[in-house]
Amino acid sequence: MKVILLERVDRLGAIGDVVSVKDGFARNFLLPRSKALRATSANLKVFEAQRGQIEARNAEAKAAAERSAEKLDGATYILIRQAGESGQLYGSVSGRDVADAAVAEGHKIERSLVVLDRPIKTIGLHPIKIKLHAEVTITVYVNVARSLDEAERQSRGEDVIASQFDEERLAAEEAAADLLEGGAGQAMADASFDDR
Repeated sequence: MKVILLERVDRLGAIGDVVSVKDGFARNFLLPRSKALRATSANLKVFEAQRGQIEARNAEAKAAAERSAEKLDGATYILIRQAGESGQLYGSVSGRDVADAAVAEGHKIERSLVVLDRPIKTIGLHPIKIKLHAEVTITVYVNVARSLDEAERQSRGEDVIASQFDEERLAAEEAAADLLEGGAGQAMADASFDDR
């Protein structure tokens, strides 16, 4: 199906371009969201008559998105989730979770604006793209952690999982050294010697 684009669409074109797209994409995405018109002679005339208004409306929307981008770009949101010892989440973080975290902090981000290439399934700091307008994209960060303390340590740059394994290794080494120096193991040996 041939359509006339009413706004810039990634990988398709800019305002006023006549492009061929699959019928389903046009019927289910472009036409219902007013991103395009069917490319008929009547619609071409209507578009040319309203081209100035459409471009002005797009410029206004872009300016509003740029103002929002100044406030949001680089923001960090903390999400507390349950995770296993290795940092693997028991669920995943979706675009809805990111949008809800932003709204909770007073920013206006809709779920459809969050661009996640794949769901987040591990704890840590994750960069996420937010597409405020077809021509305005920003990056925010999501700090996924098991507790607020862990989120704070991650925000300082600490690798929480690696430090957790280091702490466990040090505790095991201390316990082994304690056994070798006559700690709990020596007391059991002395007790069994007294029983004879």
